[in-house]
Amino acid sequence: MLHQLVAGALLALAGLFTTAAHAQANTAGGTLHWSASRPLVLADFQGRPRIGETHAALTSATIVAEVACKGGQFTGHVQAAFDPAVSWWREPATATPRLLRHEQLHFDITEVYARRLRQKLAAVRVPCAQLGSAFERLAQGVYADWEKAEAQYDRDTNHGLLPAPQAQWEAQVQQQLADLAAWADKEA
Repeated sequence: MLHQLVAGALLALAGLFTTAAHAQANTAGGTLHWSASRPLVLADFQGRPRIGETHAALTSATIVAEVACKGGQFTGHVQAAFDPAVSWWREPATATPRLLRHEQLHFDITEVYARRLRQKLAAVRVPCAQLGSAFERLAQGVYADWEKAEAQYDRDTNHGLLPAPQAQWEAQVQQQLADLAAWADKEA
């Protein structure tokens, strides 16, 4: 039920310019990219909880962004990614559909903020020499908002244990995904 943010992955890319990678259902590193047609299943949670961990599950998701300048033009690719090797479920035998939906919504929230970053990057109109600092500002803002949303989600739902707030969050996130449909990853 705890969502692990891997903020360093995106922020480390702030100054990195590389070619945009093609989206894949599974990357070489084993991550799963968010897809409306492929929700998480219990088998996706392959990691193990740390000793002393009290939560029932952990979803390790991040926003992966690759930006570049090609021929003086900005290009970028952003994906919400789930890491099965780090994500875990304490007792698979006692897993419930309700708790799996809670974990899926963590991944869905990640996709909401990936879409927001795509939207912001589409509006970038800076010379390539200034791309790094512009990207860093955008990325930090999106990441800060994402972290707040994730923390609020777990507080409001008590990590998925409160059905009414969970249902409210599910409806809210589905509406946000619909509102940001123009910024969905075309390869997802």
